[in-house]
Amino acid sequence: MCLAKAYLGEAEGNDFILEDIVRLSIEGNKLHLATLFGEHKDIEGIVKEVDFHNSRIIIEPGLKK
Repeated sequence: MCLAKAYLGEAEGNDFILEDIVRLSIEGNKLHLATLFGEHKDIEGIVKEVDFHNSRIIIEPGLKK
């Protein structure tokens, strides 16, 4: 089973957020990530890319006011 990993900005950087993601829901500019093991994380930003082949989600950080 290939579950997604989420990265903030670029996948090659050190901005790893979460792995084993089974659900991503979007509410405005807030992203709700949930893992296979019940861990949850909320992040402000937008989905920049979903790469199904490499099982990764790239998130662009939200703008700070």
